[in-house]
Amino acid sequence: MSQDKYDSLLEKLKQEKNWPSVYMFKFIIAADNQKIALVQARFSDEAVISQNQSSTGKYVSITAKEVMMNPDAVIKKYKEVETIEGVMIL
Repeated sequence: MSQDKYDSLLEKLKQEKNWPSVYMFKFIIAADNQKIALVQARFSDEAVISQNQSSTGKYVSITAKEVMMNPDAVIKKYKEVETIEGVMIL
């Protein structure tokens, strides 16, 4: 995600949600157990994380629901996850 997209998302989050709130993150990544584990490790033990494999088995979608205290925490989490090579943020 570019900084412009983060700025836009930050403004939307400030307008649309009451904080703290459960936020749903969605990612797609190659079906690589190490990379999947790296994504999951960015979330707390309280997060609800689910995975779905693509029909070809090459990719995995990861959905994580976690309580975020404010919009800045959401952006920070996205920036943490985007450092993982090959992750696509939805």
